[in-house]
Amino acid sequence: MKFNFHKYHGAGKDFLLLDNREKQYENIDKYDLFLLCDRHFGVGADGVVLLNSNPEVDFSIQVYLPNGKEVAMSGAGGRCAVLFAHTLGVIKQQETTFLAHDGIHHAKLLEDNQVSLSMKDVTKVDFGYDTAVFDLGIPHCVKFTEYLGDADMIKEGRKLRASDDFKETGVSLSYLEYGTQALEVRTYEMGVEDEVLSSTAGAMVSAMVVSGNQSQHYSVPVKMKGGDIEVSFDKENQQTYRNILITGPTEKVFEGEITLKEKWRHRVSLYDKIVGLKT
Repeated sequence: MKFNFHKYHGAGKDFLLLDNREKQYENIDKYDLFLLCDRHFGVGADGVVLLNSNPEVDFSIQVYLPNGKEVAMSGAGGRCAVLFAHTLGVIKQQETTFLAHDGIHHAKLLEDNQVSLSMKDVTKVDFGYDTAVFDLGIPHCVKFTEYLGDADMIKEGRKLRASDDFKETGVSLSYLEYGTQALEVRTYEMGVEDEVLSSTAGAMVSAMVVSGNQSQHYSVPVKMKGGDIEVSFDKENQQTYRNILITGPTEKVFEGEITLKEKWRHRVSLYDKIVGLKT
């Protein structure tokens, strides 16, 4: 199958954007997604976003992980989709409303391709002795460390992922450190099964963990390997965070065309049956 793709990144979190307004990619499957995202046989990306027509809003999106699983939303993927839609002429104004699987999102395109994006409320957090696990549809665990540079994110992420608590649901893991000018965060992400250069979810949960006890508005700068993200929200209590707004950089990398060879798909399908794709 032939794919005309547009590669974007949001603070280093890279996505392949596919214009699906004419439904030409309606039958995309997990082998297509795995190969597209593979950095050896395909283009390489942390995920794939389909941009669809929707008469009720400006557009809608579907977000897929490299393992072929569809997720409700991605902050970086959503920001990339806003810039992509603007480039295509789907939206001509600076503000937009679009639909993801978790509902309606509002966004604004700012100077230098910065995008400000609303996220869904967070209403469930489980606090442990030295961890907090946020329910974002996919569990996201956050821990504090004094030496962020020394953290082995891949080892710790995979160990947590394989634990009895998260073997069935999966989990993403973020480590945070108090920097001199911003909160510093690193994230291991489920589905990618690797450390990512940035994570909107990681930035969000880390900012929420370090917020004070007062029920008020917070704005927290977060520094990640791929770039800086601003997280703002209204904290009602330790369990409830509303009016979440993420602002971060978005950039088009390149566009191109790739035809996925049937022998590649066959090889991946055999591997999936014997070992299983990363889940």
